[in-house]
Amino acid sequence: MKIILASGSPRRKELLEMTGLKFDVVTSDADESVPEGTDPAVAALMLSERKALAVARLERCRGCVVIGADTIVSLDGQTFGKPKDDLEAYRMLMALSDRTHTVYTGVSIVNTDLTISRFVESTEVHFYPLSHEQIRDYIATGEYSDKAGGYAIQGGGAVFISGIIGDYYNVMGLPIGRLMQEIRKIH
Repeated sequence: MKIILASGSPRRKELLEMTGLKFDVVTSDADESVPEGTDPAVAALMLSERKALAVARLERCRGCVVIGADTIVSLDGQTFGKPKDDLEAYRMLMALSDRTHTVYTGVSIVNTDLTISRFVESTEVHFYPLSHEQIRDYIATGEYSDKAGGYAIQGGGAVFISGIIGDYYNVMGLPIGRLMQEIRKIH
Protein backbone atom coordinates (compact mmCIF):
# COMPACT_ATOMS: atom_id res chain seq x y z
CA MET A 1 0.00 0.00 0.00
CA LYS A 2 1.33 3.43 -0.92
CA ILE A 3 1.30 5.89 1.98
CA ILE A 4 1.14 9.68 1.73
CA LEU A 5 1.81 12.12 4.55
CA ALA A 6 -0.42 15.15 3.96
CA SER A 7 1.85 17.56 5.78
CA GLY A 8 4.74 19.87 5.01
CA SER A 9 5.94 19.68 8.62
CA PRO A 10 9.56 18.54 8.78
CA ARG A 11 8.90 17.21 12.30
CA ARG A 12 6.04 14.98 11.18
CA LYS A 13 8.14 13.72 8.26
CA GLU A 14 11.03 12.94 10.61
CA LEU A 15 8.75 11.14 13.08
CA LEU A 16 7.10 9.03 10.37
CA GLU A 17 10.55 8.15 8.99
CA MET A 18 11.42 6.76 12.44
CA THR A 19 8.78 4.06 11.96
CA GLY A 20 10.49 2.64 8.88
CA LEU A 21 7.42 3.18 6.70
CA LYS A 22 8.00 4.15 3.11
CA PHE A 23 5.90 7.20 2.22
CA ASP A 24 5.68 10.32 0.09
CA VAL A 25 4.88 13.83 1.26
CA VAL A 26 2.12 15.83 -0.42
CA THR A 27 1.14 19.08 1.26
CA SER A 28 -2.47 20.11 1.58
CA ASP A 29 -3.94 23.49 0.75
CA ALA A 30 -7.01 22.83 2.93
CA ASP A 31 -8.66 25.67 4.82
CA GLU A 32 -7.31 25.69 8.38
CA SER A 33 -9.97 27.89 9.95
CA VAL A 34 -12.40 26.59 12.57
CA PRO A 35 -15.40 28.28 14.15
CA GLU A 36 -14.64 30.31 17.26
CA GLY A 37 -15.22 28.30 20.44
CA THR A 38 -14.72 24.88 18.82
CA ASP A 39 -13.45 22.32 21.32
CA PRO A 40 -9.68 21.95 20.70
CA ALA A 41 -9.84 18.15 20.33
CA VAL A 42 -12.68 18.50 17.82
CA ALA A 43 -10.81 21.26 15.97
CA ALA A 44 -7.65 19.13 15.71
CA LEU A 45 -9.68 16.22 14.29
CA MET A 46 -11.59 18.46 11.90
CA LEU A 47 -8.40 20.00 10.52
CA SER A 48 -6.58 16.67 10.23
CA GLU A 49 -9.50 15.25 8.25
CA ARG A 50 -9.66 18.27 5.94
CA LYS A 51 -5.95 17.98 5.17
CA ALA A 52 -6.06 14.23 4.58
CA LEU A 53 -9.15 14.38 2.37
CA ALA A 54 -7.80 17.28 0.30
CA VAL A 55 -4.73 15.21 -0.56
CA ALA A 56 -6.60 11.89 -0.95
CA ARG A 57 -8.82 13.50 -3.60
CA LEU A 58 -5.86 14.51 -5.77
CA GLU A 59 -5.56 12.42 -8.92
CA ARG A 60 -1.97 11.39 -8.13
CA CYS A 61 -2.97 10.19 -4.65
CA ARG A 62 -5.96 8.03 -5.56
CA GLY A 63 -5.60 4.51 -4.24
CA CYS A 64 -3.17 5.61 -1.52
CA VAL A 65 -3.46 5.68 2.25
CA VAL A 66 -3.24 9.34 3.31
CA ILE A 67 -2.31 10.55 6.79
CA GLY A 68 -3.31 14.03 7.91
CA ALA A 69 -2.53 15.60 11.28
CA ASP A 70 -3.07 18.86 13.12
CA THR A 71 -1.81 19.97 16.54
CA ILE A 72 -3.44 22.49 18.85
CA VAL A 73 -2.34 23.76 22.26
CA SER A 74 -5.07 24.57 24.76
CA LEU A 75 -5.03 26.42 28.08
CA ASP A 76 -8.16 27.27 30.06
CA GLY A 77 -10.38 26.92 26.99
CA GLN A 78 -8.17 29.15 24.85
CA THR A 79 -6.46 27.58 21.85
CA PHE A 80 -2.98 28.41 20.65
CA GLY A 81 -2.10 27.59 17.08
CA LYS A 82 1.03 28.77 15.29
CA PRO A 83 1.97 32.32 16.32
CA LYS A 84 1.81 34.87 13.52
CA ASP A 85 4.71 36.97 14.82
CA ASP A 86 7.09 37.59 17.73
CA LEU A 87 4.50 39.45 19.79
CA GLU A 88 1.93 36.66 19.52
CA ALA A 89 4.61 34.08 20.40
CA TYR A 90 5.59 36.16 23.44
CA ARG A 91 1.99 36.34 24.62
CA MET A 92 1.51 32.59 24.18
CA LEU A 93 4.65 31.67 26.08
CA MET A 94 3.87 34.13 28.88
CA ALA A 95 0.40 32.60 29.21
CA LEU A 96 1.90 29.07 29.36
CA SER A 97 4.50 30.07 31.97
CA ASP A 98 4.18 28.12 35.26
CA ARG A 99 1.00 26.46 33.99
CA THR A 100 -0.15 23.11 32.65
CA HIS A 101 -1.60 23.10 29.15
CA THR A 102 -2.88 20.34 26.90
CA VAL A 103 -1.55 19.50 23.46
CA TYR A 104 -4.06 17.83 21.14
CA THR A 105 -3.08 16.18 17.88
CA GLY A 106 -5.85 15.01 15.60
CA VAL A 107 -4.91 12.31 13.11
CA SER A 108 -7.01 11.19 10.15
CA ILE A 109 -6.11 8.23 7.96
CA VAL A 110 -7.93 8.07 4.64
CA ASN A 111 -7.92 4.53 3.29
CA THR A 112 -7.79 3.57 -0.40
CA ASP A 113 -11.62 3.45 -0.54
CA LEU A 114 -11.86 6.93 1.10
CA THR A 115 -13.06 5.54 4.44
CA ILE A 116 -11.57 7.48 7.33
CA SER A 117 -10.07 6.38 10.64
CA ARG A 118 -9.63 9.22 13.09
CA PHE A 119 -8.28 9.70 16.58
CA VAL A 120 -7.08 12.47 18.83
CA GLU A 121 -4.21 12.17 21.28
CA SER A 122 -3.78 14.53 24.22
CA THR A 123 -0.72 15.26 26.35
CA GLU A 124 -0.46 17.50 29.38
CA VAL A 125 2.63 19.72 29.47
CA HIS A 126 3.75 21.75 32.47
CA PHE A 127 6.04 24.76 32.08
CA TYR A 128 8.43 26.17 34.64
CA PRO A 129 7.93 29.86 35.46
CA LEU A 130 9.47 31.82 32.58
CA SER A 131 11.11 35.22 32.80
CA HIS A 132 10.57 37.93 30.20
CA GLU A 133 14.24 37.58 29.28
CA GLN A 134 13.97 33.79 28.72
CA ILE A 135 11.01 34.29 26.44
CA ARG A 136 12.64 37.14 24.49
CA ASP A 137 15.85 35.10 24.04
CA TYR A 138 13.88 32.09 22.83
CA ILE A 139 11.84 34.16 20.39
CA ALA A 140 15.06 35.64 19.01
CA THR A 141 16.09 32.13 17.87
CA GLY A 142 13.07 32.01 15.56
CA GLU A 143 12.38 28.43 16.64
CA TYR A 144 8.82 29.29 17.70
CA SER A 145 7.79 29.86 14.09
CA ASP A 146 5.38 27.25 12.72
CA LYS A 147 4.93 25.60 16.15
CA ALA A 148 1.56 25.31 17.90
CA GLY A 149 1.88 27.15 21.20
CA GLY A 150 5.06 28.87 20.03
CA TYR A 151 7.60 26.32 21.27
CA ALA A 152 9.41 23.17 20.21
CA ILE A 153 9.64 20.46 22.87
CA GLN A 154 12.41 18.79 20.84
CA GLY A 155 14.41 22.02 20.60
CA GLY A 156 15.24 24.99 22.75
CA GLY A 157 11.72 24.99 24.18
CA ALA A 158 12.63 21.83 26.10
CA VAL A 159 14.15 23.97 28.88
CA PHE A 160 10.70 25.42 29.64
CA ILE A 161 9.16 22.04 30.45
CA SER A 162 9.07 20.62 33.97
CA GLY A 163 7.06 17.55 32.99
CA ILE A 164 4.59 15.89 30.68
CA ILE A 165 1.85 13.34 31.08
CA GLY A 166 1.22 11.47 27.87
CA ASP A 167 2.93 10.95 24.53
CA TYR A 168 6.07 13.06 23.98
CA TYR A 169 5.81 12.62 20.20
CA ASN A 170 2.27 13.97 20.31
CA VAL A 171 3.70 17.29 21.51
CA MET A 172 6.06 17.22 18.51
CA GLY A 173 3.02 16.86 16.24
CA LEU A 174 2.53 13.15 15.50
CA PRO A 175 1.72 10.42 18.05
CA ILE A 176 3.58 7.72 16.14
CA GLY A 177 2.87 4.84 18.53
CA ARG A 178 -0.89 5.25 18.22
CA LEU A 179 -0.60 6.00 14.50
CA MET A 180 1.21 2.73 13.86
CA GLN A 181 -1.45 0.80 15.79
CA GLU A 182 -4.12 2.34 13.55
CA ILE A 183 -2.16 1.66 10.35
CA ARG A 184 -1.74 -1.99 11.35
CA LYS A 185 -5.53 -2.27 11.49
CA ILE A 186 -5.73 -1.09 7.87
CA HIS A 187 -2.80 -3.08 6.48
